[in-house]
Amino acid sequence: MIVSPVDIPGPLVIEPKVFGDERGFFMESWNAAQFKDAGLDLTFVQDNHSRSAEGVLRGVHFQNPNPQGKLVRVVSGAVWDVAVDLRKSSPYFGKWFGIELSAANKRMFWVPPGFGHGFLTLEDGTDFLYKCTSPYDPSAEQSLMWNDPTVGIEWPVGDVEPQLSQKDRDGTSLDQIKAYA
Repeated sequence: MIVSPVDIPGPLVIEPKVFGDERGFFMESWNAAQFKDAGLDLTFVQDNHSRSAEGVLRGVHFQNPNPQGKLVRVVSGAVWDVAVDLRKSSPYFGKWFGIELSAANKRMFWVPPGFGHGFLTLEDGTDFLYKCTSPYDPSAEQSLMWNDPTVGIEWPVGDVEPQLSQKDRDGTSLDQIKAYA
């Protein structure tokens, strides 16, 4: 697999080895020894799977306390996936990185603890899977405003407002969230 850093220290793009022929393909989506060799000695405690229609935006979510690291990928469809640095001590606080993940490109994205995470579905029937390093804790969950002008995430929505849950409509601005130290 190829592990590539991004513009913000912490998140990583992971491109697995894919073996394909006329029958289809095979790939390992998780191998603890290989990830450890790549510097990612992780223990996952929860797997999640969501399916969304095109134009659904989920996020930007995070937990504080009890932050989650997430290894995310798409198995059907495509998303614009975003990580936002929410560590106040980081020189990158409030900066974001986005990448397209799809069933076709088979990329994975590591979003470490200390980052908010969100995605916008680019195709109908998108299946999004993620492994988490900590269990979901509803009492610690927060939602950063998806369109916070201070952060300035460039979502590929054009002039159409994405479909949002009430929780995401009510997201908190960067200057009001309970950020990490």
